[in-house]
Amino acid sequence: MSPMAKGANVALTKEIPGLTGVIVGVSFDAGAERALGDNLAMLTVLCGADKRALSDDHVVHFNQMVSADLSTAALEQTRGDDAEQVEVDLAAVPPEIERIVFILYVGEGSGGRRTLGQLRRCTLRLLNLADGAAITSTVDLSQGLNNETAVSLGELYRHQGDWKFRVLGAGYSSGLAGVARDFGITL
Repeated sequence: MSPMAKGANVALTKEIPGLTGVIVGVSFDAGAERALGDNLAMLTVLCGADKRALSDDHVVHFNQMVSADLSTAALEQTRGDDAEQVEVDLAAVPPEIERIVFILYVGEGSGGRRTLGQLRRCTLRLLNLADGAAITSTVDLSQGLNNETAVSLGELYRHQGDWKFRVLGAGYSSGLAGVARDFGITL
């Protein structure tokens, strides 16, 4: 499958019968900006019908490696070249979770003003949890980013009983404060 552009979606469980879980990984190139690369982190938010997190316990990040329902977890060791990966057991996601959003952000303590506009490349990819086989990936999502310090990369979402994946690429110039406001969480 060719890389997916912003706004594109794919019907995961319809196209891959028997798919029970995915690994979502982010990969980026910060070039010579080591301080930027060292301070990028992934945040995963499990949302209800209102597109907001069910609670602060439904957020996966470096301080909370597993969601409250145990369906989603950050991997300590990645498969392949991704900088960070999150494992989602689709069969274990409770029915009240309608979407799972994957966000990349610049850590607050990065020293100096770092932005995602400094990235040379940023992609998201999905792997089959069962065997690690590649499912799909995104185009370079760093294109068009300027002063943003957080970006919603993509989301898994339920649609008529199936799981789909959509590429987002929506940046936040307000960084984690904007993410927290939009998803109703405390960061």
